[in-house]
Amino acid sequence: MSGTGTVEICVDGPDGAAAAAAGGADRIELCAALAVGGVTPGAGTIVAARRRFPGALTVLVRPRPGDFVATPGELEAILADVDAALSAGADGVTVGVLRDDRTVDLDAIAAIVDRSEGRPVTFHRAIDVCADPIAALDVLASLGVARVLTSGGARTAADGADRLRRLVERAGDRLVVQAAAGIRSGNVAALLAATGARAVHASASAVDAAERSNEAEDRLGFGRRRRTDPEEVRALVEAVRATA
Repeated sequence: MSGTGTVEICVDGPDGAAAAAAGGADRIELCAALAVGGVTPGAGTIVAARRRFPGALTVLVRPRPGDFVATPGELEAILADVDAALSAGADGVTVGVLRDDRTVDLDAIAAIVDRSEGRPVTFHRAIDVCADPIAALDVLASLGVARVLTSGGARTAADGADRLRRLVERAGDRLVVQAAAGIRSGNVAALLAATGARAVHASASAVDAAERSNEAEDRLGFGRRRRTDPEEVRALVEAVRATA
C-alpha cells in the first residue's frame, strides 16, 4: 500500500489547517486539545478546516483523554462521531480502541471500518501501548485498516526506530506505517533512513510568539498555545520528498 513521501500534519483547528496547506502538506489529522494528546473536534471545526485545506483530511475520533479502552457508551459516541466527521467533509477517521488486556478491540475496529464505508481508517498510537504491537499490526491489517501511527513504542520515533523498522517490514503492502512523535524537518531524513518508513505524522508546531510571555496562563496551569508553523511544514515536506 503506497505511503511514499507522505506528510501528515496534526492540527487542532482551521488556522492549523490553513498553515498546513500553505506548507504543502499532503494530509492533515484534525483534532481538538492537542495538549492532552487530542480528542474529537466539533463539527464546526471540521467544516472550517475543510474549507481551508484542499488535500486529504482525517479526523481524530477519541471521546476523552486517558486510556484507549472504550465503554459501550463511549463506543456508541465514537460511531456517531465517525458519522458526523464524514458528513462534515472528512475523508477518513483516526481511531484507536483497545481491550483491557491491551489488545486491539476487534469488534470495535471492525464496526468503525464498516461505518466508514470504504473511507480510510487510521489506527493511532494506541498501538504503542499494545501488549504485542506486531500482533496488533496483523490484526489491524486483517480488519482493513489503512494506516497506523506509531513511534515504535517509545517517547519519540527516533527512540523507537528499531521497532519502527520491524513494523514497517511486517506491514509490507498491507497497510502504511506512519512514523510519529518528535519528528521535525531536521531529523526526518535520518529517521526514514533508519526505519524504512516513507510516511510521517508531525505537528510542525511552535509556541505562539504572542503567548511566550503570558505568565497568567502559566501560573494557572493552562499551558502555552502552539501554532502550526507553515515554514516548518514546508521544510518537513521538502526533507521527506528528498528521501522518497
